Order: sequence, then structure tokens, then C-alpha cells
Amino acid sequence: MALFNFLTQEIAIDLGTANTLIIHNDKVVVDQPSIVAIDRRTDKVIAVGQRAMQMHEKTHENIKTVRPLKDGVIADFRAAESMIREMINMIYGVKKPLFPPRYRMVICIPSGITEVEKRAVKDSAEQAGGQEVKMIHEPMAAAIGIGIDVEEPNGNMIIDIGGGTTEIAVIALSGIVCDQSIRVAGDEFTLDIVDYMRRQHNMLIGERTAEMIKINVGSALTDIDVPPDDYPVNGRDLMTGIPKQIIVSYSEIAHAIDKSISKIEEAILKALETTPPELAADIFKTGLYLTGGGALLRGLDKRIGQKTKLPVHVAEDPLRAVVRGTGIALKNISRFTFLMDE
Repeated sequence: MALFNFLTQEIAIDLGTANTLIIHNDKVVVDQPSIVAIDRRTDKVIAVGQRAMQMHEKTHENIKTVRPLKDGVIADFRAAESMIREMINMIYGVKKPLFPPRYRMVICIPSGITEVEKRAVKDSAEQAGGQEVKMIHEPMAAAIGIGIDVEEPNGNMIIDIGGGTTEIAVIALSGIVCDQSIRVAGDEFTLDIVDYMRRQHNMLIGERTAEMIKINVGSALTDIDVPPDDYPVNGRDLMTGIPKQIIVSYSEIAHAIDKSISKIEEAILKALETTPPELAADIFKTGLYLTGGGALLRGLDKRIGQKTKLPVHVAEDPLRAVVRGTGIALKNISRFTFLMDE
């Protein structure tokens, strides 16, 4: 039995549409984009994570890049399995273990996931070496990760804006009382920016450029206190077909992503509407908690605050809140077992 324990490693995985993070021995050891590069001729994986991201939208016909997750769930089963396996191997770096260990895993999943989608996550993890695979819902993991005592009879609302989904959940007594899961999040903002550049500036840009615009000058409000500098964007002129550069400001981007943010606001209001009155009273005191990469968007907390008239707190290091919570759940697995799905 001792040998079995020695060969079993514990890992917590935040399998995200945009990024995958892995915690091993209480440390975030892998933080990579969720993307795989595949050789079309042999169907072999040639790069995963950061290296595959560098190839994205720059490949020739023999290489294709695949994002195995779409809207928070697995869209390409084989690519997902390869990605999980390769990322687990990254834990050890160059020193591969003598005996391949078995893994006890806790993986977080969106709260609006179907049984079929849940099965796909579990199967992918088992194929990648998972002996015991448990799943925890993202808003619950985010709440644990930002230090909320989820076992208390107090209501807390978590808004987790990831790459593929926005998860909004009211949590009390170790359970999700009501939730909204919408497939509008960071990826949608990126597509909005691509679309805006095409319509407004007659310019074609790729996803990666749109992502950089979002990071450098993305904003939820057209008027913010500390505005970022204008950002030069390179792309292809749709009229002449020649590469060109234009300068964009944060207020332009705020206009571009306005509709998608409105959808998130509607979902938050819908979740608040379905909240039982006693928990609504708690939320009035505690406010709303923003986590996930989308929480880094400038002015988003202020905009949601104006819409709901409630205090909005952005988690410290929102990108890692979910994986940190998953790691804590893994460490205290006996205490949090009933939060998890088999």
C-alpha cells in the first residue's frame, strides 16, 4: 500500500478554454495556453502550450493548431487528451520519473456543463494517467481560492469570467444555490475586437493581435481614471491588401466589447433575481466577487457596480483563483468530497 501511495501523485488542474494551470505539491507548476500544434501528415502532437501558441495562425498546410476546449468544454477529445498528458509531463521538466506515476486529480468544470461533457473531461483525464478523477465546479473552486469560507450559512456571489464561459453562482453551505453559466467571456471579447477592426478600420487582424489589444487597451468603460496609452495595431488593409498600422484607444475598444459585457450584466441580474431573499440580504453586505482573466478588464468592477448598485471586489491574482481553490480542495479532499462529482 505504501508503494502504491508513493507511486500516486496528487494534482489539481484548471482546464480552461484559454489557459490550463496545474498545481502539484502546493505550487502552480504549469501555466500554459490551452492549445496544441499537430502534424497533419502523422497526426502527432508537435507542440503544446506556449510553443503551440507561437505557431497559432502562422502555420503552413502540414501543421494545424487546435484549441481542444471551446466554451469551457472539450470540443476535440484526442487533442484534449494529448494536451493534458503533455502538460502533466511538464511538471517534471527534463527529469522523467522512472515509473510513470498514477494520478489522483481534481479538475474544475463549468457549472452549466452537461453529463456528456462531464464524461468527456473524465475520460480525457483517465486516458492521460488519472487513476482517481474528481471534478469540482469552477465557481466553488474560485470561492475557495479567494478565501471564502464556503461551509458557512452565508451567501456569496462569485462571478468567474474565463476564456469560454462566465460562471455566476451564489454559494452557501458548501453548495451552489443558484447559478447562471453563459458562453460569453474573454474569447467573445477577442472576436468582438476582430470584428470591430474590420468594420471600423477596414483592417484584418488575427486572434493573437486582438488578444494583445484586449490586454493593452481593453476597457469596460469609455471613461476610466487611469487610461492606458494608445496602442499601435498592425494588420492587413482590406481595401489594398497591404499591411498597415493604426493606433487604437481604450474608449474604442470599450465600444467594441460593450454588447458582450451587457450580456454578462444581464446574466448577473438574472442570477440576483433568482437568489432567495435571505441570501440576497447577505450579498447586499458582502458584495460580488470577480475572478478569472476577465476580471482584469479595466473598469469592469466599476461598471458592474454601477449596474447592480452593489460593492464589487476583484480577487487578488484572479487568473489563479480557480486553480488555487482546486488545489485546496485536493489537499482537504475528505472535507470537500461532497462538493465534488465522481
